[in-house]
Amino acid sequence: QRLTAPLTQEEQKTMPKKAEATEYVGNGNVKKGKRIFDAKASQCHACEKGGGCGTGPPLWDIVGKDAGTHPQFSYSQANKNSGVTWTEQALFEYLLNPRKYIVGTKMAFAGLKKAEDRENIIAYLKTLTD
Repeated sequence: QRLTAPLTQEEQKTMPKKAEATEYVGNGNVKKGKRIFDAKASQCHACEKGGGCGTGPPLWDIVGKDAGTHPQFSYSQANKNSGVTWTEQALFEYLLNPRKYIVGTKMAFAGLKKAEDRENIIAYLKTLTD
């Protein structure tokens, strides 16, 4: 038996949202990550070795690199001066909301809200290396 009244719409609006995972755990699926990359990132980023710049820089061998350092891409000052190294954890946080992670970035992508999607795309990005 319910002892309290149901929440009003106003009360529901103020309830905290379900907490999203904040820690990268490395459980990504490469095939799912490639599908996400193809759907969400391939329009702006090359992923093959030696790939050129598009709207965004190429992402070959991105894991472990410092942000804003591809020599042929024109990065925002915010990105160049961010001090970010693209570890798995940094990518996990960045891909949630790029403009919040590096304020002033030129990247227009809104982000991937689901932790699973970020885990999957990172698993794929990790394969883009020799």
